[in-house]
Amino acid sequence: QVQLVESGGGLVQAGGSLRLSCVASGLAFSDYAMGWFRQAPGKERERVAGTSRIGTHYTDSVKGRFTISRDNAKNTVYLQMNILKPEDTAVYYCAATLDLGIMPSKYRYWGQGTQVTVSS
Repeated sequence: QVQLVESGGGLVQAGGSLRLSCVASGLAFSDYAMGWFRQAPGKERERVAGTSRIGTHYTDSVKGRFTISRDNAKNTVYLQMNILKPEDTAVYYCAATLDLGIMPSKYRYWGQGTQVTVSS
């Protein structure tokens, strides 16, 4: 049974930082491309960062502020979020895929999500 478990969310003031973690089990982690998505109320789920065999990718709104990384020995993917803004407030999800792409439909496995709230 595949499980992805996120942690590290919380409430932070604008300009602050958080690091999200996602621990995977039940899959050959190093074979999978991993993504961090977010979904704010009333908005579509969007991928903010991804890491795969071809490299890393960020959506424009987080470039220079967010960093995705992975530790295959620990089956863990991280999202370091710096200079947080109120518009970063959302539920953040990690997801895994054997495919490539930014669309949520490309990702087979999902975590339960962790809330990130940035106050102004």
